Amino acid sequence: MDYLTALFSIILINLLLSGDNALVIALASRKLPPAQQRQAILWGGAGAVGMRVVLTLIAVLLLKVPYLQIAGGLLLQWVAIELVRDDHSAAEEVEAAGDLWGAVKTILIADLVMSLDNVIAIAGVSRGNVSLLVIGLGISIPIIIWGSTLITMLMQRWPVIVVVGAAFLGWTAGEMLVADPAAHTFTAAYPFLHWAVPGIFAAAVVAFEFLKDRPQARQSGR
Repeated sequence: MDYLTALFSIILINLLLSGDNALVIALASRKLPPAQQRQAILWGGAGAVGMRVVLTLIAVLLLKVPYLQIAGGLLLQWVAIELVRDDHSAAEEVEAAGDLWGAVKTILIADLVMSLDNVIAIAGVSRGNVSLLVIGLGISIPIIIWGSTLITMLMQRWPVIVVVGAAFLGWTAGEMLVADPAAHTFTAAYPFLHWAVPGIFAAAVVAFEFLKDRPQARQSGR
């Protein structure tokens, strides 16, 4: 994966996985005057960028430990499946703050709690490249903050965007598994695992998307 491809991947991951984070910003600042809303978005977004960079650097270091990339890959696969389920209940529980710094604090705390999926996915894609982390997050988070309405509308209008993105996350999850030091013996003996495992993970996400509504379809057809 070359530099530009990895950079695009980081931006795509953030756009796909940060819908709830954008909703948090809107909910936390909705009771503020317009001028303070803009300040809350600015300071909350800036804090989110710094926090994501630090957390992802920590995750990159941790993922060098044997078996942790395997655990991270399995967790990311679960995140990909959750993405196609489209559950925003956690974000909708955020309460509006009554003052500027209260809103900023709410945004940062909620972003910290809800960013585990982003951090794991980006750590897997970046492979420890600090410039990728900083540039990718620096580009994508402002897009999320100020373009969240447009992003949400596009995903609702063309659900295939979410499915393709979730499949990409599944592929990344599979790559994390085969890149783990503990899997080196198997990948050295069977090189095809480098593409077979990511392919299976991506296909599993797509299969879940097509199968999840079948029980409802059967019930409606009765």
